[in-house]
Amino acid sequence: MRTEPAFIFDLDGTLVDSVYQHVLAWKEALDTEGIDLSVWRIHRKIGMSGGLFTNQLLREIGLEIEPERVDRLRQAHAEAYNRFTGRIRPLPGARELLAWLSEAGIPWAIATSGRMETAALNLQALGVDPETATVVTRDQVKYAKPDPDLFITAAERLDVPVETSVIVGDSVWDVLAATRCRALGVGLLSGGYGSDELRQAGAIRVYEDPADLLHHIDEVGGRR
Repeated sequence: MRTEPAFIFDLDGTLVDSVYQHVLAWKEALDTEGIDLSVWRIHRKIGMSGGLFTNQLLREIGLEIEPERVDRLRQAHAEAYNRFTGRIRPLPGARELLAWLSEAGIPWAIATSGRMETAALNLQALGVDPETATVVTRDQVKYAKPDPDLFITAAERLDVPVETSVIVGDSVWDVLAATRCRALGVGLLSGGYGSDELRQAGAIRVYEDPADLLHHIDEVGGRR
């Protein structure tokens, strides 16, 4: 097993510019259920698994949490998000960052709270083939973020210790999950969370986007 750092990336808001498409898709799904919720409240939960996301939102506004309703919301979100396919773009430097890591022989993986039904669109935009790259989605683990299962599974598939991995994400849920598995959490501002929020959650470094991270990659253990 390697002892050098490997990199494990969140997907939405970390490698692809898709956070606000998810927010709008959830807003549309909630509207179909007659649930009137401000967009900013939705944004604060992006990065969690869909089930935990809906449970928390419904509990906050005092609505009954029925499994059938949660499932309807998840399906409506996926259908709405699929209509945004043409608008999803990689974040600046995302492709270059992954290419640099591959060229340097540094293992990397993607671990997302999204299910493959939505993650596939983002991977396609990023130019990543889930058949050849290490990709872990919500479908493949028992719990998603802020639980660390996604990152632990990704490290196992890379055959690296999760404790020496660098976990890169844009939300406090990514960083909290990294902390829970004793990995090094690195935050990006490209998902809409602030630097102070990410640092308070445990991020050791915060960068603007993948391009900025690549520019400072030596600060977090990335070397050829």
